[in-house]
Amino acid sequence: MTMNETERSPQGFEEQLLRDLSAHVAQRAEEASAARPAGRRTQLLRGWRLVGALGLAVTLTAGALAVQTMRLGDQPPPTASASEIFHLAADAARQQPELTARPDQYVFTETLATIRDLPDSGPYQTIRNQLWQSAGGVAYTKGRYRPESDPNGWGELRELRMDDAADPTKKLDAFQPPAYHGDLPTDPDELLRYLREHPVDLNLPEGADEEALYADESMAYTTARSMLQGYVPPRALAALYEVLAREPGATVISADVVDAAGRHGVAIRMPGVIAGNVDLLFDRDTHVFLGRRHSVVRDGKESLESAAALLRVAIVDRPGQVP
Repeated sequence: MTMNETERSPQGFEEQLLRDLSAHVAQRAEEASAARPAGRRTQLLRGWRLVGALGLAVTLTAGALAVQTMRLGDQPPPTASASEIFHLAADAARQQPELTARPDQYVFTETLATIRDLPDSGPYQTIRNQLWQSAGGVAYTKGRYRPESDPNGWGELRELRMDDAADPTKKLDAFQPPAYHGDLPTDPDELLRYLREHPVDLNLPEGADEEALYADESMAYTTARSMLQGYVPPRALAALYEVLAREPGATVISADVVDAAGRHGVAIRMPGVIAGNVDLLFDRDTHVFLGRRHSVVRDGKESLESAAALLRVAIVDRPGQVP
C-alpha cells in the first residue's frame, strides 16, 4: 500500500523486526485459536503496556509539528478508508451493553500485551495486565501483571502514577483523569465542541508552548483518543468514533493485522504523533475496537514498543477486585 510522506528504515532492521514480531504473533494466534471457545466474542475498550509504563499515558500530538513516520513494508490494499472504518466502529459501539459507575468505583480492564523494553533489546514477551482506574478520578490507578506463560505469576498490586514530563525519574502527585466518561455528548458535533473546550491535560514540561499545543486543531482528536483508555458508554463512544472519522491524515496501513490475542483486524495509523506511531486496531468483521499498538522512531528507525489487546472490562468497587 502507498502511504503519504514516509521514510524507509534500513532493510535489514525492517526485515528483522518483522521476522521477530511475525513469529511471536503467529505463535500467539495458534495458542489463542486453540484456547478460545467457538463463537465467543469479547467487547474491548483499550490497549496497555508494561509496568513502568502501566500508568495512564497520553500520546502527544500536534498537527503543526514535524512528524516522523516509517514504512514497515508494503501492505495489501485496504477494503475501506480510515473514515469508513470509524463509521463502522460507531455502528458496532451502539450495539454494546452500557456499564454505569459511581465516582467512587473503578473501571477494571484486562489486556494481553506483546512488549519488549527497548528497540533491539531482545525477544518480545507476552504479558497479561489487570488495571483498576478510578471512575471519578478520585484515587490513583492500581495495576498488576504476570507473564502469560505463568498463570500463577501475578505480581503485587501496585499504585501507578503518571510520569512527570519534566523529570522522567519522578511521578506526578495528581490523580489520573476520570476513567468513566458518562457525561459526554452523544451528538458528534456537540462532542467535538466539548472536546475543544475540555482538552486533556498533557502535563507538559516547563518551557513547552502550551498555548500553541492546546490551540491546535489536532488537540480535540488527541483528547478523543485519550478517552479510549477509559470507559465511554455506547452512544457517546459511537459519537467519539464519528469525531475521529473527521481527523485529517488517519490512514489504513493494513487490511489484515493480528493483535496480541491472535484476533484478525484492521490497523488505522493516527496522524501527528511525535517520535513514533500509534495504530488503533479494529476487528476485521465486526469493527469492534480491539486495542492499539505503539512504536518508537529513533535514529530514523521504527521499532514496535508494545501491542495490546483488551480482553474484558467491568465496573468494580475496589482495586484488586476481579469480576
